[in-house]
Amino acid sequence: MDASAFIRTNVIGTHVLMEAARKYKKRFHHVSTDEVFGSLGSKDQPFNEKTAYDPKSPYSASKAASDHLVRAYFNTYKLPVTISNCSNNYGSYHFPEKVIPLFITNLIEGKKIPLYGDGLNIRDWLYVEDHCEAIDMIIHKGKIGETYCIGGNCEISNKDMTYKILNLMKQSKKMIEFVKDRPGHDRRYAIDFSKIKKELGWKPRTSFEKGLKKTIEWFRNNEPWWKNIKSGEYKKYYQKQYGQR
Repeated sequence: MDASAFIRTNVIGTHVLMEAARKYKKRFHHVSTDEVFGSLGSKDQPFNEKTAYDPKSPYSASKAASDHLVRAYFNTYKLPVTISNCSNNYGSYHFPEKVIPLFITNLIEGKKIPLYGDGLNIRDWLYVEDHCEAIDMIIHKGKIGETYCIGGNCEISNKDMTYKILNLMKQSKKMIEFVKDRPGHDRRYAIDFSKIKKELGWKPRTSFEKGLKKTIEWFRNNEPWWKNIKSGEYKKYYQKQYGQR
């Protein structure tokens, strides 16, 4: 509905951070997304570090711009940077507007789960703790100026992902509500993480089924946290603390 927040955060925000890192001579790691590469067809090879940028939405365009800013500061000011482009994350503390936590929390509340379009959009899912380990490894062992793609080795359609959640939560397929597809919804993402595996020795350790079980358990045990967000109460706290943004 409003793309301006992406521009403020990902373009202007990244510029502010680059200037701060340059001023105080700090090592900087930039976390980006596979969305900057666009959308893949069913038979296309997965994204890698040499894939041309082709963002399809204002969000992914703003992330692409931030990647370019980081590289520009490396080339112009010799700022010590690295970049990582990751696939879809999931796990504890996942903001509940996103698909996996939204579906889990809706089912806990006895609500239906909204599945976009035909449900055949494919994503590569990466458990958040595996992602954090990759970031830590890049910061400590990665080559300055380099980009690393981080994937979960788990391509699955949104429909099949939905069925897995329903099965683990012992819910019926009748809980699915198909809704109109969102604008600019890329069909498929997939990551080739062979570079980080070869150079730094990283690979994902958490299977999708194990990660989903841990995620469902976390949301079951932390209802006050996500209910505060889904109700909108959390906004009142931040508005009181920091004013209207």
